[in-house]
Parts: sequence; structure tokens; C-alpha cells
Amino acid sequence: MPGPGPHMMYTLGSGQALMYVSNGRFGPHHCVTYAINSFFGPDIGSFSEWLTSTLGLGWAFGSSVETWIHDPFYYVLILGFPLSLLYSWASRFLFHKGILDSFSGVPLTVKQCFLLVFAGSLSHFFLDHLFEENGHSSMYTWILSTGWWKNRAPINADAVVVISLLCTGLIGGFIYIYRVKPLKSLRKEYKKSATLIVVVANVYCLWCASQIYLVRPRRAAVGEEADLGVLVFLGIFFFFPNWLCILSMNPKEFIDSAEQLPL
Repeated sequence: MPGPGPHMMYTLGSGQALMYVSNGRFGPHHCVTYAINSFFGPDIGSFSEWLTSTLGLGWAFGSSVETWIHDPFYYVLILGFPLSLLYSWASRFLFHKGILDSFSGVPLTVKQCFLLVFAGSLSHFFLDHLFEENGHSSMYTWILSTGWWKNRAPINADAVVVISLLCTGLIGGFIYIYRVKPLKSLRKEYKKSATLIVVVANVYCLWCASQIYLVRPRRAAVGEEADLGVLVFLGIFFFFPNWLCILSMNPKEFIDSAEQLPL
């Protein structure tokens, strides 16, 4: 599975991009908290397993801890709140001691830390699910299982019609939302386009799931493509953690104009 390097570089890199495009609302404190929880977060369980066996405290105890902690959701449910308190305190300490700048003039709150802990955990498994267990992880196996690999996939007319309508509606709706008009509210347009994408993605997934799990005998939902698995995986482990990072950003009024980053 990926080691410390890929986890840290992936989250520090994406965090740096968020710092740039947010003009400092996503600051160094956000980036460090996000990266630590992606690299070391869920692997606390593996570290506990190694530590207890090394100290002679029993492998079984460490193994049981690892089973619960090395999980994208159990990690947050079990350790999310106490870690948020710890990271919030660390953010205040680093800021007031002048060790790490925040760009906004304020340290992270407990709520912001919780969002970053959650985002870091999901980003950790974004890499783990793809690159562990020699490509035979349960998640990756499920993603591939939503495709059609028995023989050449049949081309079903109804599948062509449904997918064509959904994709046409997606791009057509996007163009309509951002059409040229005299008065614009970018925030409203962002929300409308995000809603459009979520709605189309959900209908797309429902279509694929119906062909895979409801129709007997099973049919190829979108040719041989594993679209259901890919969309679910990207939604949970890529788009959702990035949305959590966006939610953790500081409000605009906290950004001192003198400290703003040039775009």
C-alpha cells in the first residue's frame, strides 16, 4: 500500500492548490492538519499493532485496535472529536507562538479540525483502495465487479438512450446555468451547477445499479465500463473530502487584505 510519501505529497499538493485558489482562506494550518490525518491518521491502528507487539503487550490487542481504526469512517467516529480538540489546541499554540502563519489571523476551530480529520481519513483511503493488496482490495474488486468482463459487452439500445439523455442534460444544463446574462450571482450559479451534477450522478448510478442488481439476467449497464463503481468511489473518496476541505475554509471577513495571496 502507499507509504508516507504518496499520502503526504497528495494531500499537501491538493492543499496547496486550495490555498492558492481560495486566496488564503484555506491556509497552512488547514493544509498541515489535512496532510497529517491523511498520512498518519488511520494508520494509528497499524502503529498501535506494531507498538503493542514490540513492547510485548500482546499482538491480539494491537490487531483489534487496527481493525477498528484503519477504516475511513470508524476512524472519524472513534477518534474524530478528541483529535479535533488536539489539533485545534495545536493550531492555537503554533499561531500564538509565531511558528506557523494562518493567513487569516485566527487559528483553526474544533469544527474546522473535525472536517479536516474526516477529509484526511477519506483521502488516505483514496490511495489505499487503489494501490494496496496487489490490486485485490475489497473496494477495488467491487469497482471492477460493476463492469462487464465475461465477453464483449452487448450494446443495449435503452442504455444508449438513457446515458445519452443524462450526458446531454448535464452539459446542456451546465451551459444554460452559465449562459450570458446581464445580472449574475456566481454563488447561486455554483450551487445550481453542483446540484445539477449531483442529481445527474445519482440518476446515472441508479440506472447502473438497476441493470446490475435488479435485472435478471444481469445486463451491461454502460457497455463494459464499471461506471457505477467508479462514480461511487470518486464521490466518496475524492469529491467528498475536497468538499469537506472547502467547508473548513475561513470566512472571507477573516482574511486581512494585507495578507491576501496574489492570484
